[in-house]
Amino acid sequence: MADIKYEVVNHIGVLSTSPNGWTKELNVVSWNGGQEKYDIRDWSPDHTKMSKGITLNEEEIGQLRLLIIK
Repeated sequence: MADIKYEVVNHIGVLSTSPNGWTKELNVVSWNGGQEKYDIRDWSPDHTKMSKGITLNEEEIGQLRLLIIK
């Protein structure tokens, strides 16, 4: 499997912390040099390991916001 390159461009916040120290975070991330996207996933304390997550573009994060505040 090819290495995945990522850059956390903007750390928005921590949603929760598990007993093992991993944190579920909302960040803006660039994956493999691509367009920045909103990203929700679990990260190890040093950000070297991550879980599967979900990425959302501007339109999708806006729609999610509308759904949440209904």
